[in-house]
Amino acid sequence: MANDKPVREHLVKLLAGGQAHVTFDAAVKGLPASLRGKRPKGAEHSPWEILEHLRIAQSDILEFSRDPKHVSPEWPSGYWPKSKTPPNDKAWAKSVRAFIADLEAMRKLVTADSTDLYAPIPHGDGQTILREALLMADHNAYHIGQLVLTRRLLGAWK
Repeated sequence: MANDKPVREHLVKLLAGGQAHVTFDAAVKGLPASLRGKRPKGAEHSPWEILEHLRIAQSDILEFSRDPKHVSPEWPSGYWPKSKTPPNDKAWAKSVRAFIADLEAMRKLVTADSTDLYAPIPHGDGQTILREALLMADHNAYHIGQLVLTRRLLGAWK
């Protein structure tokens, strides 16, 4: 649609975060490797579990949005890592990079002139790209906040 440029711009800003909450980059920056697999007392998840959940869920939303053959992970077990601890520092870095790449891919999908934000996704059940972008932003904001809280409980937040 010719006049939906403001909506696309708002979606990109919402996906980026930082306007009403901490950005993803800030939430993962500087977390000591020794704390990535720790669950603070009273917390259900470690930073690694939250990061991987963010990555897996975001990837699922993105792939559902653009690939009619995409198969979502099993709910809920497929959306969480098997271990509370990352196997190594490379796994942490790879997960961070994948999250950032998928977020950028959704931004590109949202801003592409060829994307009709309001049309039902053909292989969906009434979902639209607009709905999926909003879902992604909402899900990410929730779990980025959870990551910040977990870091605070671990004494690793400024």
